[in-house]
Amino acid sequence: MHAGAVSLSEENNRRLLRARDAMDRDFAQPLDVPTLAAVACSSEANFIRSFKAAFGETPHRYLQRRRIERAMYLLRASTLSVTDICMQCGFSSLGTFSRTFRDIVGDYQRQLFLVDHAGLPLPVVLEQIEMLGELVVPVLRKEF
Repeated sequence: MHAGAVSLSEENNRRLLRARDAMDRDFAQPLDVPTLAAVACSSEANFIRSFKAAFGETPHRYLQRRRIERAMYLLRASTLSVTDICMQCGFSSLGTFSRTFRDIVGDYQRQLFLVDHAGLPLPVVLEQIEMLGELVVPVLRKEF
């Protein structure tokens, strides 16, 4: 290979990075594997396999994690309702958002997250407790 040539591996990594960048940039859009595979100029099966090998998780899991990270930021930094945040972060339903939040963050982390938001207006905190699930620390409810 001469000095100006790019190896297949490097080119594949660049394509995967373009797809990951698209997920980072457009996480709230309805992105699916066929769309992301097209961004990476790859077949769907090869894209999923290559993405997981390069980044340690499937494209779907990566996108869900990015959406939850954004939702956590908005829950901390805004007074938007959980439903509004759910929709702004690309989730199609509150149920999917709640389940994904629990799967990625975990119940214990969710409880700590809610405790951390005691400075929010009471109606907002109570709404978040109700929307995010029933397994919230019982003491939290008593403190309000």
